[in-house]
Amino acid sequence: MVPGNVVNAYTYGFPVRMKAVPNLTTPRLHSAEPSVLDDIIAAARHMVEKEGVRAICSACGFFGHFHNKVAAALDVPVAMSSLVQIPMIQTILKPNQKIGIMTANAEAMTPSIFTNCGVNNTDNLVIANTIQTKEFSVVMRDGGEFDNGIARQEIVDIAKELVDKNPDLGAILFECSDMPPYAAYVQEAVQLPVFDFITLIKWLHNATTQKPYSGWM
Repeated sequence: MVPGNVVNAYTYGFPVRMKAVPNLTTPRLHSAEPSVLDDIIAAARHMVEKEGVRAICSACGFFGHFHNKVAAALDVPVAMSSLVQIPMIQTILKPNQKIGIMTANAEAMTPSIFTNCGVNNTDNLVIANTIQTKEFSVVMRDGGEFDNGIARQEIVDIAKELVDKNPDLGAILFECSDMPPYAAYVQEAVQLPVFDFITLIKWLHNATTQKPYSGWM
């Protein structure tokens, strides 16, 4: 998990806590298997009540299948998927602009995951699948070692193709928590705002750790 990945602590300039959800696998999460909900809530509640966590996020966009239920169960801010940023991104773009969503598994991007993440309008969303990549998809398949340089280029190339096919794109959003290490490279290549899990987590952190300002006027 290279720096920039959600589960690499070097990604952050502030303390984070990480906890694995017991018995959770990628297929169970991507298919929104209902039986995993209780384990997700229990893990999140433990971090809040026993470890002093001020906000809860996740390490996969497909936790969004359970976002609304987890948010209702906890007493701190909850953002279980990078997809919860979509309404805000839609608000700051021009009405005729689209959002390009790069995902690790387009088949799992069901209408319900958008609904559960508070997205009411999906008309201006364009989905780009990365599951066909040779190196980057190794991460999603829990396949062990991969060539990070090749994976980076794969993500950049998909982003460039997405923009070429959709000149009315106003921003790109990474669904996958393994993509943020490549955000700067994608932004340099396509010259668009890039949103991901890290923009979301930093936003949560800033809102929950406000500090007084000082200086002269």
